[in-house]
Amino acid sequence: MTSAVPSDFRLTGCRQAADQGLQHVRRQIEALERAVAEEPGLAFDLARLLVESACRTILSERGGGNWKNHDLPKLFRETTSRISFVPANAEADPAAQQGLKKTLQGLGTAIHGICELRNHCGFASHGKEEASPQLEAVQALLAASAADAIVGFLYRSHRQESGFAPALLKYEELESFNCWIDDAHEILRVFGFEFRPSEVLFHLDPAGYRNQLAEYEAGNENG
Repeated sequence: MTSAVPSDFRLTGCRQAADQGLQHVRRQIEALERAVAEEPGLAFDLARLLVESACRTILSERGGGNWKNHDLPKLFRETTSRISFVPANAEADPAAQQGLKKTLQGLGTAIHGICELRNHCGFASHGKEEASPQLEAVQALLAASAADAIVGFLYRSHRQESGFAPALLKYEELESFNCWIDDAHEILRVFGFEFRPSEVLFHLDPAGYRNQLAEYEAGNENG
């Protein structure tokens, strides 16, 4: 019997986003790829988490707005409202704008579908009085592929938008986050000098620092 999941199945859109700056979701990507074939119920939870992580990172990098308590559908709408998806050479073309608007509405519908599948069929969904139906790898593959398309498109558009620059982060204004990093890692000692791990990450890998900050903030909100 042929497997419903190709042996070389990869979340290519998500992996490209990770290469472009969304590094902190690599474990989520790998976990979702495994879950599709091995634990389909968990795939719905991970697909939702992956899209949410991408949206929160994009919004964090762009700065401003009151979105931190949004659920996933609202996060998606907020994210798409911040990005200009129409290229400059098509801004005066109503047909192009209408077609893109409908495509984004379709992605929004996919987001709702993923959330409903997660809530009703997810491995780690909210407790229910009755047992949930057990979906299989072919349905998990659909949810994973939808999440892959959404994350890849959103993050690529976010990074490629002309004139975009991430909001400037100030190290001294993020002391609670810096202490969280420092508590998890040892002080770096070189000859007689000591360096805070958070400060090293901030200066040597700004993108990694920003991505960890987005994950830290999301964890505090969900916790």
